[in-house]
Amino acid sequence: MPILETLETGIVTESSDQTIGIAESLVPELPTNAILTLEGDLGAGKTTFVKGLALGFGIHDRITSPTFNIFNCYESVSNSTTLLHLDAYRLEGDPSIVDELMLEDFMKPPFCLAIEWPKLFGPLPWKPSLELTLSIESPGKHLIRASQGTGL
Repeated sequence: MPILETLETGIVTESSDQTIGIAESLVPELPTNAILTLEGDLGAGKTTFVKGLALGFGIHDRITSPTFNIFNCYESVSNSTTLLHLDAYRLEGDPSIVDELMLEDFMKPPFCLAIEWPKLFGPLPWKPSLELTLSIESPGKHLIRASQGTGL
C-alpha cells in the first residue's frame, strides 16, 4: 500500500527515526512543487518530519527549525529539488510577510515547501498539496495523519 494511503488513516511512530523514515518514504509520492502544511503542538515531530523529507530529496544538510529566521532553504545535489522549510510560529497572521520574505524567489521548480504552523501564517497564498497533522498520543508515541490538500 502506498505510504500516502496509510497516512490518510494515520501512522503511529515510536521514535524520531520512524518519523524520519515515513517522511522519507513519502517523497516519491509527492507531486512536483509540493506544498505541505504541518500542524501539531510543540514537540509533535514537525521538524523531524522535515528531516525525513530532506533525506528523501537527497539532502544531507543539518535540518533545524527555522523558528527564528522564519525559513530555511536546502538544495538537493542529486535531483535539483529545493526544500523550503517555513516556520510560521512568529508570523502572527501578517499577510504582508509573504512579500517581505520573498519566498516565491526561492520557489523555482522543482521545489517542496513545508510550512509548520500554517494557521499562524494567515490565509495561505498557495494551495497545499498535502495537509499533515502530527500529534503526541502518549509518551513516546506520535500519530501522523495526512489529508489531500486542494493543490493536488
